[in-house]
Amino acid sequence: MSQGHGTVNPGPAGLVALAMACFTFYAIHTGKVDGSAAPLLGIWLIGGFVIQVIVGVMEINHGNVLGGNVFTFFSAFFMLVTGLELIFKFFAAQNGWTIDSRIDGWAWLALAIALLTWTPGYLKSPLSLFCAVLALDVAVPVVALMDLEVLGHEWHVISGNFLGLGGIFGLYTAWGIVLNSVFEKTIIPLGAPIIKPKQTNTASM
Repeated sequence: MSQGHGTVNPGPAGLVALAMACFTFYAIHTGKVDGSAAPLLGIWLIGGFVIQVIVGVMEINHGNVLGGNVFTFFSAFFMLVTGLELIFKFFAAQNGWTIDSRIDGWAWLALAIALLTWTPGYLKSPLSLFCAVLALDVAVPVVALMDLEVLGHEWHVISGNFLGLGGIFGLYTAWGIVLNSVFEKTIIPLGAPIIKPKQTNTASM
């Protein structure tokens, strides 16, 4: 039921999509499911792309330069490109096509650098969201270095566990944002930002 006509925070939907990706990659990387699941995972990620691109555009329209841009490039590369690649690589393996997939490592390296260099911005976000980003700060560079063949595939357990952790913190943050907004009070504590947002001095406006 509608509670008003104003715009609302779309972040929880994007965080649920992120958690879905983190949980499914956790399952793949830690051997909970085998590689035959890749095409199904690709389809799930394409679904996540739809959610995250909508969230990214809405966040940018709301003036959220950090969250809006992160959701937008996550939607394109972490969701859509990765989803399509998983499906393509599955059929490439079935048909014996030779592919130099180290190119993925170079792409992931750029994404990892972007994420790492933007992370300080999340010091002004709820602590639970900052923890989710920190978990991804470990997982994404590990994925990049594995694709570049700098690290061996035994590092999958590291990337998988940190992706799972990121998914848990993402779901917790989404849970808190939704319930705290609906009930207009703190139901789920998210933790205070490490750097407090600047207070607006209304008297000087």
